[in-house]
Amino acid sequence: MKARVSLNLPQSLKRAAEEFAEKDGVSLNQFIALALAEKVGASGAAQFFAERGKDGDPEWAVEFLKGRPDVPG
Repeated sequence: MKARVSLNLPQSLKRAAEEFAEKDGVSLNQFIALALAEKVGASGAAQFFAERGKDGDPEWAVEFLKGRPDVPG
């Protein structure tokens, strides 16, 4: 199911979004939907990690990481 949204943007932002959409080979609608999905996903991940880490011990975490083997990057 899809919902229709009326969106008012500054002309400069609309032009920039159109340029990015064209470079990506997608419609402006697809570009805006993907950008919104990325933002929602990133915010959800930030909330998840904040919740998981609220009772964490940073000193323990640093000591734990010091004991890990180096992995070539």
